[in-house]
Amino acid sequence: MDIIYTIRLDNGSKYLAKADETLAFKVNDNCVIHKDFFNDYGQISKIGEDSSLDKKNRDKDIPRIIRKATVHDKSMAHENEMRAKTALRTTQEAVDNLKLDMKLLNVHFSLDKKLIIIQFTAEGRIDFRQLVKDLAKTFNARIELRQIGVRDETALKGGIGICGQQLCCNRFLKDFSAINVRMAKDQDLSLTPSTISGFCGRLKCCLKYEHKGYLELEKTMPRRGDMCDCPGGRGKICDRNLLTQEVTVVLEDSGSSIHCPRSEIQVVYPDKYKVKAKADSSRKTEQNNNRRPDKNNRRPDNNNRPSEVKSGEPVKSNDEIKKDPRDKNTDKRDNDNRDRNSRRKKKRRRGKSSKN
Repeated sequence: MDIIYTIRLDNGSKYLAKADETLAFKVNDNCVIHKDFFNDYGQISKIGEDSSLDKKNRDKDIPRIIRKATVHDKSMAHENEMRAKTALRTTQEAVDNLKLDMKLLNVHFSLDKKLIIIQFTAEGRIDFRQLVKDLAKTFNARIELRQIGVRDETALKGGIGICGQQLCCNRFLKDFSAINVRMAKDQDLSLTPSTISGFCGRLKCCLKYEHKGYLELEKTMPRRGDMCDCPGGRGKICDRNLLTQEVTVVLEDSGSSIHCPRSEIQVVYPDKYKVKAKADSSRKTEQNNNRRPDKNNRRPDNNNRPSEVKSGEPVKSNDEIKKDPRDKNTDKRDNDNRDRNSRRKKKRRRGKSSKN
C-alpha cells in the first residue's frame, strides 16, 4: 500500500510524492524521488497530503519515492547546492546582458543535474526565451524559469512578524486569499501603510483571519457620531472598541469623555433630527406632486384629437383637421407664409424692372 508524503525542496517549493509503506519514512527524512524524466532530492515535511497545496498539484500524476537518501546522495545534493550559487551568478550576468527587468531568487539543481529550476520575481510579464536558450547552452541541461509574486518571495525567505512569531506565509499559509482595505476598516484599524502592510508590502494576511468575528461584534455596537444616553448624561460617541465592547462618550454638558460598556448606553435620536426628517419628507412629497402633470389640465393635442362627426356631415380628412380655422396657431402660420411669399415676388419684380 502506498502512502502520500509532502516533499520540500531546498528552494522552498513543495509537491506530493508516494512511497510504499515498507520504507517507513519519518518527518525530516531525506529521500530520492523519481519525477518525470529526472531524479530529485528532497526532504519529507509531512506524512500525508498537505492541505496548503493547490488542487493542480494534487490532480497531477504523483511521483514515486525511490529510496532513502544515502551518503552518496547527500554528498551529491551538497555539491548541487554549491553549484546552484555559481549558477545564480551566471544567470544574473545573462540577465544584465539582456537588460531584463527581473529579480532572481534562487536556483535548484535536480539530483542528476538534468533539470535546473530558476525562480524570479518581476512586476509584469518577461520575455525570457532568449535567456532560456543562452542558459541551456551554458549548463547543458533543461532550464525552467518560474515567476512568483512578492508574497511567495516573502514566504520563501521567512521572517518574524510584529506579533513575535514566524511569518504565517512561511510557517503554514500557502493559499493567499483576497484581502482589501475594507477588512481593516471593519476592524477599526489605523489605515497607515506601516500598520496594515506586511514584509511583502501587501496587506497583512492576518486581516482575513478575524474579519468575520469583527463583523459579528460590529452588529451590536453603535457607530461613531451617534448620540446616546449613558450614566454620565447625554453625549456623542467618539470612539469604540469592538473587542472589549466599550465606547468613549463625549458629554454635552461638561465636554469630558468617559468610557462606558455597551450595555450601559442607549442610542437616542434628538427631536430636532426627527422634525427635520419629517419636514424633508413632506417637502419632497409636495415637489413630486407638483412635477406630476394633471390629467385634467393637460393641453389637448390637435394632431391626435379625435374628430367628432355628426350625422349628415361629411367626414373631414387629416389635412383638413390640421388646417382647422379654429386653431389660431395654424392661421398665424399661414398668414406669415403669405406675407413672406408676397415680399419675395415684389423683390423679383423690382429686379426685373432694373435690368430692363
